[in-house]
Amino acid sequence: MGWYVGLISGTSMDAIDAVVVDFAASPLRIHAAGASEYPRELAQRLAAVLDGDHAVPLDAIGRLDVDVGRAFAHATNALLERAGIAPDAIDAIGSHGQTLRHHIAPPSPFSWQIGDPNVIAELTGVTVVADFRRRDVAAGGQGAPLVPLFHDGVFRSDAEDRVIVNVGGIANLTVLRRDTPLRGFDTGPGNRLMDAWAQRQRGEPFDRDGAFAASGRCDAVLLALLLTEPYLALPAPKSTGRELFNLAWLDARLDTHRAKGHGISPADVQATLREYTAETIARAAADAAPGAALYVCGGGAHNPGLLDSLRRRAAPSRIATTAALGLDPDFVEAAAFAFFAYRTLAGLPSSAASVTGARGARVLGGIYRGAPRGRA
Repeated sequence: MGWYVGLISGTSMDAIDAVVVDFAASPLRIHAAGASEYPRELAQRLAAVLDGDHAVPLDAIGRLDVDVGRAFAHATNALLERAGIAPDAIDAIGSHGQTLRHHIAPPSPFSWQIGDPNVIAELTGVTVVADFRRRDVAAGGQGAPLVPLFHDGVFRSDAEDRVIVNVGGIANLTVLRRDTPLRGFDTGPGNRLMDAWAQRQRGEPFDRDGAFAASGRCDAVLLALLLTEPYLALPAPKSTGRELFNLAWLDARLDTHRAKGHGISPADVQATLREYTAETIARAAADAAPGAALYVCGGGAHNPGLLDSLRRRAAPSRIATTAALGLDPDFVEAAAFAFFAYRTLAGLPSSAASVTGARGARVLGGIYRGAPRGRA
């Protein structure tokens, strides 16, 4: 094992996270890490495809695939340059890409990530492993979440039961109980609904420090309505995305709420969405691992109001971030895809059937060999 780069842009689509990880070290060591924002024009084009209700020309998707690949390559080259690491010191890049769609319902389930790995390999000169989810889906799995296998390798403890809570756009749990096999699943919205509502109401990409939510109060009636979402009651394995939890979904429930004579301010909606995320996580964790300690990673780890709500709703379980376990909560997921690149090149599986429901563990991802660096 050597040095690997991990790249991911999640469902929040706020930035490309990049890390350089040394898996030969014990415990593993993150040598360098950083986040690169998408160029504004590219972010706007992505948002139009992800959230628009109109048909999208094939040419537009093809260009996005190339341009996202270029953005991922730029994030890699910039990180290596800042860290003073030569590209030939890197064994491989694990690139998650940017998810366009995640539809797992029959008869033709699929998960689709873009960010052409050929472009990344050409512009960095480093071998790229990408397209991690589709093999698991082809094997009858959800294709998500994948990170529990990584969490199992770096966070499992013989001293306590743990639940790793990744709060990105969608929230997912990894259940690390000492008496049961590895489990994991998407609980529902993480930051996605809060981010979308903050964007609509304030023109801001997210609720910085949870201040917007803190200015309002949770509406118990609306919260109860949101908690009737059928996805929440489905058994694992299960996964979801912004295809379900989006502003259209929220607007339909706000319309129902108002039709029953309930008025609500924008700040109160934000506060209720914060409690909705916390409650869905807390309920899922309590059902899967009663009394386990919860360790939070992802963007939600920076929302103090959300963490306070989670502490209240998950009490008496301990709540901390993965920093307490030695990994920066901002870069756990990117490190996971560096880990998956290593496993793919070693011919080792990166999926866990107990998590995704696939017919068995599979070696994930395609390999795109590096070459001398080109120019964008």
